[in-house]
Amino acid sequence: MIRKLKVRNHERGLLFREGDLIAVLQPGKHWRFDPLLKLRFDVVSTRKVWLEHKDIDLIVRSGLIGEDAIVLNLKDTERALVWIDGRFNAIAKPGMYVLWRTDHEVRVEIVNTRTVQFVHADLTSILSVTDSLKQLETVTVQAGSVSVLFLDGALHGVLQPGTYAFWRGAAVVRVVPVDLKEQVLDISGQEIMTSDKVTLRLNALVSFRIIDATKSVAEVDSAPQALYRAAQLALREIVGARDLDTLLTSRDAVARELDEAVRVRASALGIEVVAVGIRDVILPGEMKDLMNRVTEAKKAAEAALITRREETAAMRMQANTARILDSSPTLMRLRELEVLEKVAEKSNLTVLLGDGSGLSDKVVKLL
Repeated sequence: MIRKLKVRNHERGLLFREGDLIAVLQPGKHWRFDPLLKLRFDVVSTRKVWLEHKDIDLIVRSGLIGEDAIVLNLKDTERALVWIDGRFNAIAKPGMYVLWRTDHEVRVEIVNTRTVQFVHADLTSILSVTDSLKQLETVTVQAGSVSVLFLDGALHGVLQPGTYAFWRGAAVVRVVPVDLKEQVLDISGQEIMTSDKVTLRLNALVSFRIIDATKSVAEVDSAPQALYRAAQLALREIVGARDLDTLLTSRDAVARELDEAVRVRASALGIEVVAVGIRDVILPGEMKDLMNRVTEAKKAAEAALITRREETAAMRMQANTARILDSSPTLMRLRELEVLEKVAEKSNLTVLLGDGSGLSDKVVKLL
């Protein structure tokens, strides 16, 4: 009829009567009168912080635990962060819990999940526990980029490089990454007809960077693709308004006009255009042959013109020399001697000076 109940130092005794908790017994010996055997006595260890018991709801509601444990009754919008002996242990989801703190240092922090983004000074330590990822959804934003955050379909803000956590089930979280580094659009293989009905292919380049992440995500589905289409249409319009010769001789002007047209559209997309250029102009095979023949004919004509100019100049110089020699017999004789000297250097030359002709006297006089 009288029951002896023993509780050791690292234990607590849970005494139930007809399904209700009536006492939490401290270490020691206890005596209870139980003539009808309606008492149920469970011994639990306090060495294990988290109490596991089939009647945990009765234990929590009883209010009999006292200062030996921390009792939690978490609602749907609440979570508990638990540290044991200075180390993060777990995130408790909605429910009832008893955490013994007689043998360990236990610290509990209650947070509300209505604030979808979870911000905490010890976020790195919390995320290092694997079970935390069952409660938290993480997002990492790399350097050189940002992410645009949407909660339940509404724009919430821009996330800078770093690691972020959001409560699972608290809201529909969508994160759109945006690269802020300089990028290049290669607009290649564009077949365009000029105003004089010549079909050619153009390759252009557009360098850009995103400066307004929110606008680039909110205005269109893909800002780089929208910029590509705008540049493509502008290029067709600009080239289609010029004939082939004008296009080939004013590529820089075409690039400047394309730059102006693209910048207007880029500004509406939150994009800054860095540079625009025409990389290649590819002509059809037959047009290429024709252009080569035209170029060859132009060069041949230029070469012939230069040759005629040189010949004319040479003849003009010879005429001037002849006039000078004709007016000065002495210079004429010197010229003859220079020619004889040059001939004598390369061959045997015999000069006969006759007395009757007077040539000897004339030569002596010249010398």
